Amino acid sequence: MKHIFFQIITFLLFCIPFFSLNAQLKNPKNIPYKWETDTLNKTLNLSEITVAVPRNTFPAIDYPNFIGKTEGLNSFFKHEPVISVYIKGEAKAYPLNMLTMHEISNDSLGGIPILPTYCPLCNSSMVYDRRLTHKGKEYLLDFEVSGMLRNSDMIMADKQTETWWQQLMGTGLVGVLAGADLTIIPSMVISVNDFFERYPKGKILSPKTGTNAQSSYGKNPYVNYDSKDNLPYDMYFDLEKLDSRLLPMERIIDIKGTDGYKIYPFSIIAKKGVINDVYSGKNIVIFYKEGTVSVLDSKDISKSKAIGSATVFSSILEGKHLIFKKKNGVFIDTKTKSVWDITGRCIDGKLKGKILIPEAHSNHFAFAWLTFHPESEIYKN
Repeated sequence: MKHIFFQIITFLLFCIPFFSLNAQLKNPKNIPYKWETDTLNKTLNLSEITVAVPRNTFPAIDYPNFIGKTEGLNSFFKHEPVISVYIKGEAKAYPLNMLTMHEISNDSLGGIPILPTYCPLCNSSMVYDRRLTHKGKEYLLDFEVSGMLRNSDMIMADKQTETWWQQLMGTGLVGVLAGADLTIIPSMVISVNDFFERYPKGKILSPKTGTNAQSSYGKNPYVNYDSKDNLPYDMYFDLEKLDSRLLPMERIIDIKGTDGYKIYPFSIIAKKGVINDVYSGKNIVIFYKEGTVSVLDSKDISKSKAIGSATVFSSILEGKHLIFKKKNGVFIDTKTKSVWDITGRCIDGKLKGKILIPEAHSNHFAFAWLTFHPESEIYKN
């Protein structure tokens, strides 16, 4: 009898953490829990996390195949957006229409293990270094989509420790690596056409992934999601958290300085064409080019509205401060009258061949960014 009693007590003690965890996580669909994450090590209240879909619903693209310019331009709509990454003379493009279906790619570029990510619910495109040193230990991490959300933003999970990570910030939330931060790798969201104009030897993700999602590339499951007056899905976001300073679906660019963050609304960037600014001692310039379409508008992405592309660079080149203006669709520095493209490369004039240093930045919907960083300074026209 004592033996049976001991077994019952042991079983109950084992189950308490599981039942307690289920009680803390928001799980309106009662999706089965399949994690071995150390949930006692966390930086937030677990009630902030919502289980949206089962684990592995969105398969990450692991070490994918790529195609070149000719096949790439035949496979993708020339105005659709890609995450462009350039490291040590190598360039790769990750189409947002594919990442909408996968959200994560574990890859490498220029000998660096990288993590291109995209959360369509927040329109957040981020690229991280998959290497991490935490508490004196080195890790090389592979990531997957957890199926969980926080403030409508994807929560990633690494396969090595099953720590949960915030996609928009690259911060470990729950697990062995809670409190750690992934290193951001500079990237740009530009069109397929602009990518290959800048990097004719660059590579773009092959749409032949062999996954069930392959037939859905080029299609948008979130039709009209980014409409001007739309709101985030209230099942995944508390609408009382909305910041009234900007429309929820306003696209923004963020820049980090020593004094925190400053964000630049797309509506202002598009109107000005070029923004020369100083923040936290940084001299920066933002270029805007028309043409790139949204992947969150029409069902057929090739018929979606044009939203354009915005890129950010240091305006200091070889110790000299350049001021830019936009004229006839190109960018001109007022000092030498040289002509620059959307990727920060000088294509004509005295400085031809020079390249501006990219400023680490990312693209998001305003509601998502301001929920995580409400203290951000907002650029005014």
